[in-house]
Amino acid sequence: MNGKLFLIPTVVAEGTETSVLPPVIPTTIQRLQYFLCENARTARRFVSHLGVHPHLESLHFAVLNKDTTAQEIAALLKPLKDGQDMGLLSESGCPAIADPGAMAVEYAHQHQITVVPLPGPSSLLLALMASGLNGQRFAFHGYLPIDSKEISQVIRMLERESREKNQTQLFIETPYRNNKMVSHLLESLGPETRLCIAANLTAPDEHIACRTVREWKKQVPAMGKVPVTFLFLAAR
Repeated sequence: MNGKLFLIPTVVAEGTETSVLPPVIPTTIQRLQYFLCENARTARRFVSHLGVHPHLESLHFAVLNKDTTAQEIAALLKPLKDGQDMGLLSESGCPAIADPGAMAVEYAHQHQITVVPLPGPSSLLLALMASGLNGQRFAFHGYLPIDSKEISQVIRMLERESREKNQTQLFIETPYRNNKMVSHLLESLGPETRLCIAANLTAPDEHIACRTVREWKKQVPAMGKVPVTFLFLAAR
């Protein structure tokens, strides 16, 4: 009999394990010996902070990241085929969402392995909840292009789509490019488009603000190098 693949959310902000994770997370991790993760060092640190495994050296952490190929998945998930349960951990928030762990979930479904998603924090849903933008119709676009000309074209295209469909557009950025992203958005979006910037969600210094582009231009925010989710909804 195959083991089960548990999809285990991690914290969005460091040091928030006790305040944002439901009890099912440490309870599940406590009974698992095999884990898939993007980075073994940070995964071990996360499990260590939970304090549920006195002997971390007995645990097995296999790396599944953006460079993992489809051909490698079977070997990584061999414990499942051997009847062992496994936990899939993301670097931040929910696994398999903006996360390479989706490959493991796909494999599990293809091989009749039970997938068990556990509740936990998602920066995307937290940002959407707090934005006041359309939560009935929305799309997540991951990371936008880095090239300045290309990103401006993509932002304008997404704004047209937002206007036509009344659709909230969500995306994320590497923290060190936050300020550049804000500049691109303020240069490319229309003045009445509502832009939400949700920074450092669940952390003590969490900051969420939603204003029109016209209002943002009066006081351009300096984001700093923190995790940020960007959302906008075009005026119709």
